[in-house]
Formats: sequence, C-alpha cells, structure tokens
Amino acid sequence: MRDESLEFFKAIVDAPSPSGFEQPAARVFRDYTSKFADEVVTDVHGNTWAALNPKAEARVMLAGHMDEIGFQVAHITDDGLIYFMGIGGHDSMVPLGQRVWIHGRERVPGVISRKPVHLLENSEKDKRPELHDLWIDIGAKNKEEAEAVVSIGDPVTYQWEFQHLMGDRVCARGFDNKMGAFVVAEALRLVAEKGAPEGVGVFAVATVQEEVGLRGAKTSAYAIGAQSGLAVDVDFAIDVPGLAKTRYGVADMGKGPTVTRGSNINPVVFETLMTVAKEDGINVQVAAWPGGTGTDANAMQLNQSGMATGLVGVPIRYMHTPCELLELRDVEDCARLMAGYCLRVRPDTDFTPR
Repeated sequence: MRDESLEFFKAIVDAPSPSGFEQPAARVFRDYTSKFADEVVTDVHGNTWAALNPKAEARVMLAGHMDEIGFQVAHITDDGLIYFMGIGGHDSMVPLGQRVWIHGRERVPGVISRKPVHLLENSEKDKRPELHDLWIDIGAKNKEEAEAVVSIGDPVTYQWEFQHLMGDRVCARGFDNKMGAFVVAEALRLVAEKGAPEGVGVFAVATVQEEVGLRGAKTSAYAIGAQSGLAVDVDFAIDVPGLAKTRYGVADMGKGPTVTRGSNINPVVFETLMTVAKEDGINVQVAAWPGGTGTDANAMQLNQSGMATGLVGVPIRYMHTPCELLELRDVEDCARLMAGYCLRVRPDTDFTPR
C-alpha cells in the first residue's frame, strides 16, 4: 500500500467514531478526498461524500460506513464510577478489563471492571456478565471529580489503535467499518486517476449509524439518487477454529475480497463485478447470502424505486472486538474492484435483470 494511503487508513481507523459521534472520522475523510474529488459534502445527518462529476444524471454510489461500535456514559455514581450503555452490538465478555477513552470535554482514560473474581458468588461465576454489571473507573474519588471531565452521553471507545502484525496483517478497533470508508475513498481516487466515464457521477460515501440501523445509508441514498451502488463492509473470515466452511462458506484472509450473491444483489451488478475481477486480475471469493444482508446494501437497494446494488467485503477475524484483524492486500484489492466497476458503468447501462 502506498505511504499516503496507509497514513489515511491509520488516521481514519484511529479516529473515534461510535454511531452518532462520527465527526472525527468525517474530518479525516473530507481532508483526504478533497485532494482529488470535484465536490465534498457533509449532510445534516453526518454522512460525508466525495464525488466525481456530481452533476451527472447517471450515478454510482459507493458506501462504506464510518461508524464503529462503542459505549455511551449513562450514569455517574456518588463514588465517581461511570455506568455505560453499548452503542451497536457487543459480546459482553469482551469489555471486562479493557482500557477505554471517554471522549468528553477532554479525552479521559478509564478501565472497565466489576468486582474481582475472588468475590464473585458461584452463581455469578457461571454466567456471562451483562454490560449493566460493569462500570468504568477513571480514578475519580467522587461524583464531583468525575463530572468535572465527563458528562452524561459522552461516547466511549477502546484504547486500541492501528498496529502492524506479521507480514501484511494489521489489527485495530473499528475496522468495522472504517475500513469500508477507506476503501470507497481509495476507489474514488483510482477512478479519478483514470477519469470517470463521461456522463457518470461517482459518489464515495462514508455513511453514519450503520451499526444502529443502516440509518445513514437510507438518507444518503435518497439524497444522491443513484441508479447503481456498491456497499463495502467487513466480512467474516472463516479461516479460524470452530467455523465450518460447510455452514458458512469460504472467506479466507489474503485470498481477495468477497463478492456477495443473493436477493440483496442485482444480477447485472454481480456479473459486472465478476467481469472486473477476471479482466483486472483480482482474486475474489463469492459469498452466498439468501436474504437481507444487514449492511448498507439493504438500505440502498430499497431506496426510492430501487437501486441496483452489489456488496463486496474484506474478510476479517474477531469482528466487534477491539482487535479486529485483516490483510492489507485484501483491502487494496477491494478498492481496485470497486473502482473497476465504476469505470465500466455507462449512462445507458441497463441494470434490469433479464
């Protein structure tokens, strides 16, 4: 990956952006895409898009949500301990013992805890802790000290940032799905280098609030009014113990992005993506998904009178944990795949299944 792209990837992944609090990630996205886009817009919902040929009637929408899971301050006790609620879907086993940042008037460090294992009743030892059983300790001696730096409603993220592992593999919190926001920006940059097809507008959208109901994709898809679109999200890597390929299919890290096929996917879009993969020498893995995918592609497909949608993904391990893990080559190839799709769309492209 080129140095400038890698720095952008690190910056957007490390920017705190729980659903409803995406502004830091949006700033990173705007700063990067403004170097090559014809137009950069942030709407009232917080969705941020960069566009080439924004006045064209034929339009392609590329969507990668920039929100991540996190927490929100809900209550501060008289002793200065902070109770919280989850933003997005959490495995309640994961937060215990983690260091976090509370993004209040200033960035405040804290730790998530509960009473020590030695003092747990036997009935408690045998059950999974719930989020409401846990609290954040910032070291405050009382409520007054805590309230000097923390307010009800402040967002919270894990203290985990972008880190290189062996080879081409990296880990971080928030790859789901700031990886996708990175990919749509990179795809737009690649299209800009070659020149978007005449009469076709390409919109790379960093959507908001996907983790709490695909909300940003609904409003941005309506505003842009594209005839065709691709959503990109993380996909489950099946190359770890306990996951049967007979049940979940094949999605291995390092073997290319996934291309989904199913009722959420327009057949013309799918075939075009497969053509791009073959002609541009991009390894892909086909994923079957018979119903709604639960991604931005769902909201895009149902926009107005219907959008011809596709869904691509990057296999990651340990989704919705602070140590999500992926391979950079898959990310780069995903951007190439999306760019290749955009370069093959024409104003008269017919997406009607025949």
